[in-house]
Amino acid sequence: MVETATARDRVLNMLKGEKVSPVPCFSGVGNVTTKGLDKLGYRFADVHKDAKMMAESAMTTWELYGFECVVVPFDLCLEAEALGCVMNPYADSDDLLYPTIKEKSKQTVEQLRQFATPDLLTKGRIPMMKEVVKIIRAKLGDQVAIGSYLLGPFTLGGQIGELEPLLKSSFKKPEEMLEYLDALADIIVIIGRELQASGVDFLSVREMGATTDVLSPRVFKKVIAPGLRKISEGLASPAILHICGSVMPIVKDMADLGYAAISIDSKTPMKEAREAVGPDTVILGNINPFANLNDGTADDCYNVVAQCVKDGVNAIHPGCDIWPTAKPENMEAMMRASRETVVE
Repeated sequence: MVETATARDRVLNMLKGEKVSPVPCFSGVGNVTTKGLDKLGYRFADVHKDAKMMAESAMTTWELYGFECVVVPFDLCLEAEALGCVMNPYADSDDLLYPTIKEKSKQTVEQLRQFATPDLLTKGRIPMMKEVVKIIRAKLGDQVAIGSYLLGPFTLGGQIGELEPLLKSSFKKPEEMLEYLDALADIIVIIGRELQASGVDFLSVREMGATTDVLSPRVFKKVIAPGLRKISEGLASPAILHICGSVMPIVKDMADLGYAAISIDSKTPMKEAREAVGPDTVILGNINPFANLNDGTADDCYNVVAQCVKDGVNAIHPGCDIWPTAKPENMEAMMRASRETVVE
């Protein structure tokens, strides 16, 4: 086991395949909390388009709980905006609402190919994201790993267009879908490399739409996997592949796509996943961010995290975005369990 000095070292060494003890507790997806927002006096609806507010909000989960990362942005619209979609941040609402795409762009393969140029990096909030990372690094230095995330090609296709036609095409027109996802993969790589150049330490690729809850393992292997592999090969810094839902039928395929780590959620049993992928795959998970951190008790949360460590995770990692209203006592219990549970 390697004992390291900073949270950044712990996370990055773990992503290199080193055994870090105690296991890191971090996330490659959203983890801002209302406690952090309230500390700053910020409304959730206001932080998505302001670099300073986003950076300061993102740092609060580390500052409040010692959660071993700072991850931006908080929504799933970054790439879609750059491709001409319009985001709705719900600026006039005081409710806790994640931004959504209100105007889709629905590009063809030929149009997507035209986006795959350096000019793409001037679009939407991509320039702002570079400023966000700069602010975080200036404040925290090398104490904490800075992360960001990208949508996988299939999930991004559902953002810029409609998901139902994608699902149908995956079955009925796989060759056309492969070409479409390949074009989206090129765009994702361009944006990912720009985030890496801005100072992001690791990236997560979120292919939530490709869970085996909705797609067969055969479709995943034939249609989804090639684009995901292209992305892993195109990115320089450590990249994590995250897929929600039940992934036991494809967990070995996920492990073979070239990512530094795979992330699974609570629908996939950690012990079975570890047995399936073997001891060398870096696997992250898999507490339920809503049932455990938002609705559960601190004791239950502690026990779930401790069991994940015993079942073979390389790091504790929520199975999806931490819901902002996560209970402070549950966040604290998660951190405490990750530090106190040691498996030789």
